[in-house]
Amino acid sequence: MIPAGLHRFPLVEHIVHGESAARVVPGELDRLRKNRAFLVTTASVLRSGLPAPLIEALGTRLVGTYGAVTAHGPRQCVVDGARAARAAEANILLTVGGGSAIDAAKIMQLCLRHGIEHAEQLSAHVARGRSEPSTRPDDADRWIRAIAVPTTLSAAEFTWFGGAFNDQRQVKESFSNPLMMPEVIVMDPAMTLQTPARLLLSTGMKAIDHAAERLASLQVNPYNDAVSALALRFLSDGLRQIQRDPLDMAARSAVQYGAFLSMCGGWAGATVGLGHAIGHALGGHCGVPHGETSAVMLPSVMRWNAPANAHRQRLIAEALGGGKDAGDLLADLVHALSLPGRLRDVGVDRTAFASIAAKAAVDPLTRNNPRAVASPADIEEVLKLAW
Repeated sequence: MIPAGLHRFPLVEHIVHGESAARVVPGELDRLRKNRAFLVTTASVLRSGLPAPLIEALGTRLVGTYGAVTAHGPRQCVVDGARAARAAEANILLTVGGGSAIDAAKIMQLCLRHGIEHAEQLSAHVARGRSEPSTRPDDADRWIRAIAVPTTLSAAEFTWFGGAFNDQRQVKESFSNPLMMPEVIVMDPAMTLQTPARLLLSTGMKAIDHAAERLASLQVNPYNDAVSALALRFLSDGLRQIQRDPLDMAARSAVQYGAFLSMCGGWAGATVGLGHAIGHALGGHCGVPHGETSAVMLPSVMRWNAPANAHRQRLIAEALGGGKDAGDLLADLVHALSLPGRLRDVGVDRTAFASIAAKAAVDPLTRNNPRAVASPADIEEVLKLAW
């Protein structure tokens, strides 16, 4: 019997897969009747020359560039970017980059909508929960939307929420609005070619984390089971192939599609849990990149959760080829991709465990974990498993 539930689809209009961004984006601007695009990216992406064909194709429709987004999107960074977009009189944002750039653009949208000029003004807009993604707000005509061209596999482009780092509190804060979902997403595999191998593969592990935690969720439905299992197959096979042959464009296209599928189960109500919550804490407290948090934590989270969801973890094992438990197969994948597999490998000291656990314990995603987390001490157990 199919369980009752609600499938919500966010406010994205087009997801274009496997085509050139330089060809697609100008046509999308025409369709949307937008003629003042503002590029949001990072210094490293600009230095790579990756956006050059896209910039050339846009011509005078590109009215400015903000290339100073840094890791984890500090508050001041996004406020500065919004100020530059406002000065350029942009009517749409164009993001080329990974999760930090895409999240920064989302929060720049929030700043533009509410006239935010100073970092401390963002405090009034920190999300207390995730907004309803499929309902168009009454003030929709006052928002500047975005087009996202991802260069990594973080899948930030498939959400209507994003994070900005609060330097004073040393935490990454969440912001949410249905219109922060990109209006158009262009998955061009060529846009991943300049991404450093470790970054691409580790963000691929982040996408694996999305799919695995959703497939292991106790909030089940057939749609989630189908898309999350297929995501794991595309991602695990494609990442291994990219490791063998970095120029395999079919593999790059497959992992981009896998990253997309890894998010679809969430639209049907399947949740992520402790792996993501600990990842947020590791990123904010220790500066560990999000993809690497997944590599070092996901196998141990699965092992700790097994008493509560072993039947669901068997679906993960099947999608990854079988023969072992899910935690072991995920650890094997991390090793095959030459990614860090233990907390000690990413510079996390055991003396930080109590602080990391305390932050993860209050993360809203911890409440979704299949095995109930009674206290920060439980999270410290998982951290010790991953040490």
